Amino acid sequence: MKKECLLLAVAAFLSACHHASEPAPAQKQGQDFGTYIRELTADTSVGVGRSKRPPEELRLFRSSAVDHKIEEVQRLLAPNPYLAWMLGNCLPNTLETTVHYRQVDGDDDTFVYTGDIAAMWLRDSGAQVWPYVEFAASDPELAKMLRGVILRQWKCICLDPYANAFLDGDMESQWKSDQTEMKPGVHERKYEIDSSCYPIRLAYRYWKATADGSVFGKEWLTAIDNILVMFRRQQHKEGGGNGYRFKRTTDRQFDTMGWDGTGHPAKPVGLIASAFRPSDDATVFPYLVPSNFMAVSSLRKAAEILTNVNHDRQRAQSCRKLADEVEQALRKYAVVDHPTYGKIYAYEVDGYGSHLLMDDANVPSLLSMAYLGDVPLSDPVYQNTRRFVWSTDNPAFFRGKAGEGVGGPHVGMDMPWPMSIMMLAFTSQDDAEIKHCIEMLMSTDAGTGFIHESFHKDDARHYTRSWFAWQNSLFGELILKLIADGKTDLLNSCRRDHDAGTKNNLKTNKQ
Repeated sequence: MKKECLLLAVAAFLSACHHASEPAPAQKQGQDFGTYIRELTADTSVGVGRSKRPPEELRLFRSSAVDHKIEEVQRLLAPNPYLAWMLGNCLPNTLETTVHYRQVDGDDDTFVYTGDIAAMWLRDSGAQVWPYVEFAASDPELAKMLRGVILRQWKCICLDPYANAFLDGDMESQWKSDQTEMKPGVHERKYEIDSSCYPIRLAYRYWKATADGSVFGKEWLTAIDNILVMFRRQQHKEGGGNGYRFKRTTDRQFDTMGWDGTGHPAKPVGLIASAFRPSDDATVFPYLVPSNFMAVSSLRKAAEILTNVNHDRQRAQSCRKLADEVEQALRKYAVVDHPTYGKIYAYEVDGYGSHLLMDDANVPSLLSMAYLGDVPLSDPVYQNTRRFVWSTDNPAFFRGKAGEGVGGPHVGMDMPWPMSIMMLAFTSQDDAEIKHCIEMLMSTDAGTGFIHESFHKDDARHYTRSWFAWQNSLFGELILKLIADGKTDLLNSCRRDHDAGTKNNLKTNKQ
């Protein structure tokens, strides 16, 4: 019986491969690439197994190493055609639809769109290309593309360390009227700690994977100097303000800053203020805890690079000193006693004693800190926090007929983000919990074969952003990790709920 099931599964997969060779839905005459990709990713008429990658002649970038990995993984996932199909659609999505690689002044330069927005976020771009770094050593062209991303990120930080998103060439920002120091080339100037951390995280991993230290030249040193100056100012130790203000004419509370553009007051305690969250929403209290944890680990990565590549002991010491100071402040101010969960990490604090107990879906989040390596998975405070985050005691946690997860004010009530489900799976040591996460991801794609920004907890057909490359890259990364962890059989046991949103048949492993 098992042999018959296996043969049926292989036959189904071979059939899927046959359909995958068929071209993607045709691009309409006169239709621009962005509109085509938005329609392609949202199309639910494409059968399972028929690739939703753009035709080869339209792909912005190709990697033989990534293509070979997709083929390998799809063979392993033959008993689960739907998951194999999703992996094939999602893993190359950043490469083929958002990566703009070229040579500028004889050097690599890569501008990465976030997806349906023609701008490059430092955070998103660093996360979007992250899963490809492991293939860089075996694919020289891919390595050049990644090198171009890193060099472009240093240029961005040199232009404006407070900006979170940038434009390519002479494009004009829709946010040019924001009341802050907007510069040409800046798309949005929402200061977020993690915007400086993600480029360091990416460059560090690239260096470790390829031993290529050429990305750490003059612009890298200038970028680090800018980051150090900015972080110190945002510790609020200097009188007369911290040098950053932001106001926007908007009907969205979280799209602007209160207190006449300076944000909630912060008591200088050693932590670094962040005006905005990774969601691009304004913080309530300025010391964003998960971003401060990421700053600590990023500064230490920077110190290692400065020591071993640049042989710059002075800058390295400055990074270590600031990291140590922030870490000590986190120990003192970031932990609170919860009546149900014991000691947990607050999401935001102000140094005066106020704290916000919640988590947001966007990374860095409290849930993602172990995924990022900013705290050990075994940290008992993190484990308590993790239980809190995935519960109805977290005001941004939503559970319904279609699925469950963490959301936030960026999209609004009852809209969990698949990103949070993936973070739960990345940080899980429980096979039942991992399976629950994968089945939710498979069941909440609305039949598109892609991962969306968010979905309605009671009906996954109601979702935001059909083309959001970060989520697709992250999904590919998760599947590759689980296979590397020996979870192939677990993945093949996962089943999609075709009626997600019409009946409540999802079991919850954590209350």
